[in-house]
Amino acid sequence: ICSHPGHQTAVSPDTTYFAVDWLGVEVTKATLGIIGMGSIGYKVAQRARAFNMRILYHNRNRRRKEEEEAVGAHYCEKMEDLLQQSDFVMLVVNLTPETHKLIGKKELGLMKPTATLINISRGAVIDQDALVEALQNKVIRAAALDVTYPEPLPRDHPLLKLNNIIITPHIGTATVQAVHMMAEEAIANMLAVLNGQPIPSEVFPK
Repeated sequence: ICSHPGHQTAVSPDTTYFAVDWLGVEVTKATLGIIGMGSIGYKVAQRARAFNMRILYHNRNRRRKEEEEAVGAHYCEKMEDLLQQSDFVMLVVNLTPETHKLIGKKELGLMKPTATLINISRGAVIDQDALVEALQNKVIRAAALDVTYPEPLPRDHPLLKLNNIIITPHIGTATVQAVHMMAEEAIANMLAVLNGQPIPSEVFPK
């Protein structure tokens, strides 16, 4: 969470020395709670395993046992159990009526005061007013958001004034390679429709 301020300190013309007590939080052996274990959530788990993280997950449907074992993930039937145990909570769910403001005051209150909330899904999955309050009152340690609502936030939004949050402009898939792959997938789907063939990435299969 201190990486961006660290960059600012490193390049600032006013910097004469680096503080020795500027400490971050170790991810190795920390507990990562993934809410939403679809294809993206599972890829997050694969990467987290490389850091020897303890992985918990909550999902509508439990993954197969062999899939869990492959990444060392443990299923939490109740989201509350995941929130209480996790050092990092990552949101990887679709935005639906059921997940709208899935994380609110109650859920933030269940998290560890040392925990970090990470959202790479959609902004409205979090009650942002509750998040502002939780960050201001140190209910949780920090947050990292790639998504907000609206996008961008109004320039006077209180989230932008906090020093225990990182916000990026919805750039989770913003690489040259990812954009090319998305374009190729879109073209493949259009060609399938035009040729009367099954649609490879059909959103609502018949």
